[in-house]
Amino acid sequence: MEVNKSHILIVDDDDRIRDLLRDYLSENNFIVSTAENAEQAKIKLKYLKFDIIILDVMMPGQNGYELTKDIKMHLKVPIILLTAKGEVENRIKGLEIGADDYIGKPFEPKELLLRINNITKNENKIDPNAKYEVGPSIINLSKMTIYLEGKTKKINNSEKKVLLEMLSNPGKTFSREEIGKISGISQERSIDVMITRLRQKLEVNPKNPRYLQTIRGTGYVLWIE
Repeated sequence: MEVNKSHILIVDDDDRIRDLLRDYLSENNFIVSTAENAEQAKIKLKYLKFDIIILDVMMPGQNGYELTKDIKMHLKVPIILLTAKGEVENRIKGLEIGADDYIGKPFEPKELLLRINNITKNENKIDPNAKYEVGPSIINLSKMTIYLEGKTKKINNSEKKVLLEMLSNPGKTFSREEIGKISGISQERSIDVMITRLRQKLEVNPKNPRYLQTIRGTGYVLWIE
């Protein structure tokens, strides 16, 4: 599975809609899994991690509202509800039980794609004034510090910019060229030195990094547990 792609679960008892959305979203660089009812969806949710769920409201067995409530009790994953009902009260009901967005059938696949992109963009948005945990280290972006094992180390502005992008896109591999554009550093050797310095501040064992890793021949990636 490619770590740079969002994984979407489509839950709908209509074969035609499932196939249409699977093909369309796959063409737009998403990894797509499907389920035709709540029971199948729960099995996949047990074993796979999803970045967003597209969920039909009117399904045989457990309906979309009930499944949304169950999912939100255990997982923090965005849900977009699909329904043939366009009444305001149904829209409000979906949002009240925890759905993140709502789209009525029939709809254009492009509209769904825009809603997905809006949700994933907001999900990935990092607050530059917040604190973030990466393993045992605590990154304080506003104070430009990293706290690890009783010691606080300062980061510079270039390191902060790179951390902001990597925290916003955990699991994404950044090429040296991308890191150069983000940090304002042009020389590859200087980029490697900066990553080494960040490892010394982030990692318990910088020579055997667990979180800020090298993807040989490609670039660097930040993993967050």
